[in-house]
Amino acid sequence: MTDITATEPSPTPKVATVSASVIGEVLRAGWRDFTRVPLIGLFFAAFYVVGGIILVLQLQRADQSYSIIPVALGFPLLAPFLAVGLYEVSRRLELRDANLQGGMGCRWSEIIGVVFRQKDRQIPSMAAVIIMIFLFWVFIAHMIFALFLGLMPMQNILTDWQHTIFSFNGIKMLGVGTLVGAVTAYVLFSLTVVSLPLLLDKELDFITAMIVSWQFVAANRGVMILWGIVIAVILFAAMIPAFLGLFIALPVLGHATWHLYRRALVHPE
Repeated sequence: MTDITATEPSPTPKVATVSASVIGEVLRAGWRDFTRVPLIGLFFAAFYVVGGIILVLQLQRADQSYSIIPVALGFPLLAPFLAVGLYEVSRRLELRDANLQGGMGCRWSEIIGVVFRQKDRQIPSMAAVIIMIFLFWVFIAHMIFALFLGLMPMQNILTDWQHTIFSFNGIKMLGVGTLVGAVTAYVLFSLTVVSLPLLLDKELDFITAMIVSWQFVAANRGVMILWGIVIAVILFAAMIPAFLGLFIALPVLGHATWHLYRRALVHPE
């Protein structure tokens, strides 16, 4: 690992091959990091929990659904910065355990400072990429909806969603939407799963980081698809109890992603 204040470009790392056992390893490591510094994890997760609750409340008030858009955009915009906070905690714990750099602490001011300093590095560019993919998905989702369900008012769908979803056109919409959504999710996942922690840890441009991340997923496609499914299942289960499970799931997955990154790449000396 390098000092995040470094200004000289870092060598491009090489991708490694991992086995399915890495999923259990990184989840255990993520849980361990969360339990060691729980308050910081809860703090970053709170942004998603509060945002999710606001989205649901606005969906229930369909006459004001226009206000959903700014909140929804906040998720992909803030995600890289919030994730960096979790990565930085795991990075510091790793250094502390290895007794490197004087045993770095995890004080609030230091973690928040690292997150804030990312505005002058490559993370904003990654946030822009995520926003573009998100907007593309929103556009495609609306187009699929219009193709199969026409111009049906949102209010009618919310009040009679069973009839709408389980109609012939509704089932076709779900099938096509799921397929397109899965492809979009795979692209976004492949571009970001390693690139975000890599941009924190090394001094690389965001395009190189995305290429490295894509190469790692391509080299370990089966394991990474399984990891993506595990993430989806955990997040879905965590959202069921009024989003409250995200308080635990998000920090654990964030820390786990850092440990996956550490196993994913071979860094030149």
